[in-house]
Amino acid sequence: MPFINATQVRAGMIINFEGELCRVTSVEHQTPGNLPARVVTKMKRLKDGINRENRFGSSDKIDKVSLEQHQMEFLYEDGDMLVFMNQETYEQIELAKEILGDDLVFLHPNMQVEVEFHEGTPLSVALPPSVVLEILDTEPVMKNANATGSYKPAKLENGITVNVPPYIESGEKIRVNTTDRTYMERVK
Repeated sequence: MPFINATQVRAGMIINFEGELCRVTSVEHQTPGNLPARVVTKMKRLKDGINRENRFGSSDKIDKVSLEQHQMEFLYEDGDMLVFMNQETYEQIELAKEILGDDLVFLHPNMQVEVEFHEGTPLSVALPPSVVLEILDTEPVMKNANATGSYKPAKLENGITVNVPPYIESGEKIRVNTTDRTYMERVK
């Protein structure tokens, strides 16, 4: 496995910390007065989801885990499992719903996703950066509404609520950012 300096660690990376795979959730570079620089990382242990925090010296070597990424298509839900198909080999795999966490609301049949594997074990699913969803319910259009006005809540077909410009109506389709769950644009 390749080693990198602690200063090269970024949020989203998977590292081998004390013999366990952990996903880095945040990184803070600190230079406290005349003490040596350090890197404070928060990470989540992949096997059980326990959060950890650690301080590394800026020149410490970190064991970065190499991952394989495969383009897969989401097929269907089967109880607590999600069934995906590898786009190249047509092999189907089942993953626990927990692997997606709160992002499960964005998953829909035939969606193309990236699944990250380490030594044949799936570790995570990366959704597309945005999805198109229909607005089920929002307040009526306000007269003379424009994009610079205040936003209003809109309930989407997947059950989440996002803030949209006041001129958007129920029944319209919008593009939503899957990372921060924000309105991006109206889709015609």
